Amino acid sequence: MKVDKERRRAISREAARKRRRAEADVFADLLRLLPLRASVRAQLDKPSVIRLALCYVRLKTLLRDAMFASPFFTGAAELRQNSESETEAVDETDVYLRVLEGFVMVLSSEGDMMFLSDNVGRYLGLTQTELMGHNIFEFTHPCDHEEIRSVLHFSAGEPWSDAKCDFVMRIKSTLTPRGRSTNLKSATWKVLHCQGRAATCADPFLTSCLLLTCRPLPVSHTLLCSRTFSSEHSMDMRFTHCDHRVTSILGYPPHELVGRSIYELCHTLDVVCLRKYHIDLYSKSQSVSGRYRMLARGGGYVWAESHSAAVPGPRAPKSRAGHPQPRLILSVTYVLSVEEAFLQLSLEQKMQHGYVSRG
Repeated sequence: MKVDKERRRAISREAARKRRRAEADVFADLLRLLPLRASVRAQLDKPSVIRLALCYVRLKTLLRDAMFASPFFTGAAELRQNSESETEAVDETDVYLRVLEGFVMVLSSEGDMMFLSDNVGRYLGLTQTELMGHNIFEFTHPCDHEEIRSVLHFSAGEPWSDAKCDFVMRIKSTLTPRGRSTNLKSATWKVLHCQGRAATCADPFLTSCLLLTCRPLPVSHTLLCSRTFSSEHSMDMRFTHCDHRVTSILGYPPHELVGRSIYELCHTLDVVCLRKYHIDLYSKSQSVSGRYRMLARGGGYVWAESHSAAVPGPRAPKSRAGHPQPRLILSVTYVLSVEEAFLQLSLEQKMQHGYVSRG
C-alpha cells in the first residue's frame, strides 16, 4: 500500500511539473509575441502578460479595420508588417510624439485603455505597460467620470462617425512638480487636454473606440510667439490686465480691455464653447477654450484659442486669515488668423478714404 501511495504521489508530482513547464512555455511564447522591448518584457508577471496580450489582440483587430484610416495606426501596421523599415518607422513616430508634446491613447467604449504610446511615462510617471488593459475610470478624477462617460457614449453611435471630441480631464500622475517619481498612493492629479475622434470597428465584440491625443496643461512654451498675448482675468472672465502685444494683434490698447468681459468680444455662436471652457476652469483649475472667434478693434473676427489656469491671488493679511483668498485666471491667447484682421481693417480704412468701391 505504501509503495502504491508513493508511486501515485510521484506520478502526481511529475504531472504537476509537466503542467508548470507547459504553462511556462506558453507564457514564454506569448511574451515573445508582445511588441515590447526585451528589457520591458523581462519585468512582466503572468497577469500583466495576459492583460497586455488581450490589449494587442484588440488593437490588431482595429488595425485590420479599413475604416480606421488614421496615419498613426497606418504607420503602426506597416511597422509590424515590414521589419526592414522598423527602425525608420520608430524614429518617425518619436518625432511625431515630440512635436505633439503629449501622448496617444485609444479607449474602448467601456473606457478600457487599449493602447498608449510609450512616451506616456514622461508626462504621467506611469508606464505604458502599467496602464494598458486597465480602465480609465481607475485613474481619473471621480468628478470627471460623468463627462468621460458622455464622451464614450457619444462615440458609440453610428457605424462610422467622423465626429470629433474635445474635453479636459484629470488623471493620476506619479511625477512630482520637481520631476521625481512617487508611488501610486501618493499620486497627484494632472490635467490633460484630450482631442480625438470616434470610430466603430466591424468586429461585433469591439463596438467602438476613441483615438485621443492627450497633452498636459498648463500652457506650453511653444505658444509664446508673435501671435500670442497673455492676460489676467477675474473669475467672471473680465480683463484685469493684458499684455501690450494685444495692440499689434487685435488693435486694442491694453487699458481699453480692462473691465470688459471675454464674452463681449466673442462671436455669439461661440458662447457655448467659452461657457464650457469657463466651467472647466472653475472645476479643474485649468482648461483650453478650443477655437472661437474674437472681435478685432477695427471690426471683423479672428480665430483664437485660449489656454488658461485659475490660480490663487495674493495672500490675505493675517488679520483676515479667516476669509477665502481671492482667485484670478491667467490666460495665454493664441490668435490663429491675425492676418485676416489686418486685411479687413485695411480694407475698411481704404473704403473710408474712397479708395475702394462699396458696391
